Amino acid sequence: MFGASPMPNKSRSPYVGQDSAPAENPAGNLFLVSPNIDTETLLANAAENLASANQMAATLAFDLEDPHRAIVLGIQQLIDLSALLVNRVQEQVVPAA
Repeated sequence: MFGASPMPNKSRSPYVGQDSAPAENPAGNLFLVSPNIDTETLLANAAENLASANQMAATLAFDLEDPHRAIVLGIQQLIDLSALLVNRVQEQVVPAA
């Protein structure tokens, strides 16, 4: 069967060339947010992510029975409260004209 190695041998990978050097990642993070992105853009993306998560939680909640529905609705409420916080920061960073 198929097996996964925690440290695959890159020299045998068909996707990595022999002359490819590993990318530098001093922090050891898999995913990074570009330091060049402005605060307004970051907040807008956070707000959009929270809105998407809110919608997914709402859709899931109505497919579940109690007590699982109550748990998902609680998660949805936390998402809503977080969205309110992000929206408030957006108002402070980029005031309406």
